[in-house]
Amino acid sequence: RPAPARPRMKSALLICLLATGALAGCGFVGFPGVYRIDVEQGNLVDREMIDQLTEGMSRRQVRFIMGSPLVEDTFNPDRWDYPYVISNGREVISEAKVTVRFVEDRLVAIEGDYVPEWSRPPGEDEQTEAEGEDAASEPGAS
Repeated sequence: RPAPARPRMKSALLICLLATGALAGCGFVGFPGVYRIDVEQGNLVDREMIDQLTEGMSRRQVRFIMGSPLVEDTFNPDRWDYPYVISNGREVISEAKVTVRFVEDRLVAIEGDYVPEWSRPPGEDEQTEAEGEDAASEPGAS
């Protein structure tokens, strides 16, 4: 009498499929009330570190102040990247990036979110001030 075992097998298979689908759905949506920690990745770079850098510093001096770069490009050894991201699960809370450039092992430029006065292109200060005045002259701006 093997015939009665088949309905049980089908119902067991159906229950397994439903349970698997429910668990997969919980992972996609997320459990309510579950605490997610903030994850920091990359190099923490702040204004004080950037202000210590001066044009003409050696790679060794820059590494002492900034730490080892997260990204050293094999094809462009004169560029170091210092990215930094804080995220909570899939949500990015904060991110910053600083790129340091060298010529003949001497610091020549800094690009990114923190840039010292000596590394800014000419006219950039005037442009930022003009943008600030435009924003202040708009109605509702304080």
